[in-house]
Amino acid sequence: MQVKSRLVAAFAVATMVVAACGGSSSTPAPSTGGATQAPATEAPATAAAVDWKTATSAGAGGVDAVCAAGKAEGTLNTIALPPDWANYGQMMDDFTAKYGIKITNDQPDVDSQTEINTAKQLAGTGRQPDVFDLAPVVAQANMDMYAAYQPVVWGDIPDANKDATGLWINNYSGFMSIGYDASLGEIKTMADLKDPKYKGKIALNGDPLKASAGFNGVVMAALANGGSADNIQPGLDFFKALAESGNFIPVDPAPTTIASGQTPIVIDWAYNNGSQIGPMAEKGVDWKVTIPSDAPPVASWYVATINKDAAHPAAARCWVEYIYSDAGQNTWLKGFAIPVRVAAMTTAGTIDKEAQAALNPPATAPVLLTSAQIDAAKALLTSGWNFIEIK
Repeated sequence: MQVKSRLVAAFAVATMVVAACGGSSSTPAPSTGGATQAPATEAPATAAAVDWKTATSAGAGGVDAVCAAGKAEGTLNTIALPPDWANYGQMMDDFTAKYGIKITNDQPDVDSQTEINTAKQLAGTGRQPDVFDLAPVVAQANMDMYAAYQPVVWGDIPDANKDATGLWINNYSGFMSIGYDASLGEIKTMADLKDPKYKGKIALNGDPLKASAGFNGVVMAALANGGSADNIQPGLDFFKALAESGNFIPVDPAPTTIASGQTPIVIDWAYNNGSQIGPMAEKGVDWKVTIPSDAPPVASWYVATINKDAAHPAAARCWVEYIYSDAGQNTWLKGFAIPVRVAAMTTAGTIDKEAQAALNPPATAPVLLTSAQIDAAKALLTSGWNFIEIK
């Protein structure tokens, strides 16, 4: 579907309230924890007096001040935000409508490393991205590129989900899932995909060596077939067997291939599969999304940061304020993604209960892959994922 490459990171789930995850102050690697820190140094209340490139909070002027300054800048440069990924299209539209800040969204379907590469190539031109949405591994490797900023809801974000100074903050997460045309029959498990009636119908979102959805699809298959975080070989064997039977096809699914029926069964993030429910219903297709019951859930948190070389530093900070606001967090939730403030918003009663119920996250915490386990899995895939080329 999208090539937005995201490597696996862990988190914990408690019934309908997801305990947010993150890492230390220098490494965006998820765990669980509570939020105790207060916002950092306050900026002056008068927007004109603020150097927004160095402001670490909205300050006494609050969100109104930073967003007024962002409106004066006029534009926000984003990158790698597919409109149908986790409801980002709605997020961008609503942000522009609320604050009058136009968004220029460059290369919406590229991966996290390309975000960083592009920022370096365009540094100082005015066309460089103002903000990033990154895989944890890529975010960790480029800490010197970010500006620290703490939004007004800083206290709602668990300590484990953020750098102590605000260099990075986990923003949303998701579960691996199977999306499918219900007319094909009910699919509840990875094992169901072996049925011969699914010949030529099963697709995986991306090459596991390049795309996180593909990588995590193999992890999910491994966990469903006796594997573990230390051993994803059963997942590799599972896809080899699906390819040999003809069930697994070398097509990178997209809304067009789903709509045409070319890829009626898709292994992908729940927010990508979930985004197809409405469009498919308009075509008379009942598109279902299931988290397989024969494996622990597989999930990943992602990371929001501000480019310290942002051409529009106030607009960048306004964007951060918006995506962590109740409105922004509920927008992700409506897109079948899990926002980082879900626990605090549930307690406060500001969560969109209908969207939360539609997501219905499993109560079982996923197996956690360490950096070493990810490296080992990638090494195995490098030598073993040569039986099929996903195009």
